[in-house]
Amino acid sequence: MTAAIYDVAGPRTRRRITYGTIAGTLMLIGIAAVAVSRLASNGQLSPELWGVLGRKDLQTLLFKGLIATLQVALTSLALSLVGGVLLAVGRLSHRPWVRGAARAWVELFRGLPLLLLIFFVFLGPSAWGIHVPTFWALVISIAVFNSAVIGEILRTGILSLPKGQAEAGYAIGLTRSATMRLILIPQGVRVVLPSLIAQIVTLLKETSLGFIIGYEELLRNGRIAVEYLGGKYAIPVYTGIAVFYLVTNLILSWTARRIQKGKTNRSISAAAPASKDAAKNEVTVDA
Repeated sequence: MTAAIYDVAGPRTRRRITYGTIAGTLMLIGIAAVAVSRLASNGQLSPELWGVLGRKDLQTLLFKGLIATLQVALTSLALSLVGGVLLAVGRLSHRPWVRGAARAWVELFRGLPLLLLIFFVFLGPSAWGIHVPTFWALVISIAVFNSAVIGEILRTGILSLPKGQAEAGYAIGLTRSATMRLILIPQGVRVVLPSLIAQIVTLLKETSLGFIIGYEELLRNGRIAVEYLGGKYAIPVYTGIAVFYLVTNLILSWTARRIQKGKTNRSISAAAPASKDAAKNEVTVDA
């Protein structure tokens, strides 16, 4: 028996969902058709405009921006995950001052707009004569903001686990910290893995805010290219940038599904021998 956090839809509700999905899909197709028609009437679909994406200098510029974007994203992600784990553990601590500090961090940085946080990190230290490079200003801002969000996601995953998981760890002699590290955190991560991947995708898109402080990431390089080539090439260039983001996010989602599927298969494989052993013992007892 599996637990559900929502009511199972009945036949009438399923029909409504199906009709709503069909209507929404048709509406999106209609909007896309109108947009394509308008672009074609304005000459925005001509091969001459879209052929600019084949220029080597443009490809090189966008590729450099993509590498810079991924550097910020990976560095921010590593710091966000470490900070998120520490905040989740802190929020679950028995020490009131640790819980209070972790909660204050989460409430403060989760409530601030990321754009404002970037300005604070980049411009604030200059009042004391400290220059923060654009790379680290962007990394620190994104990491601080996302550590608060990831910390709450992980805390939710840990709290959703049955109490017996922690009690089993204590029963075999593990300390609270060891139980958290070896039992609760790994299982909590598996529970909230889809939410974590969604946040990672959001983090990747947040790197595009780097253009406001002059960091040469993908969006800023695309903007430079449009200024150099002319405004009529804006749609092809920005469409190419959108494809970069879309492909990268699809790869992240695919990787997450593979990881989750692999963990599920390993759990099923590990549970099968135990079920067989239990069945054999039951037969022996009955005999």
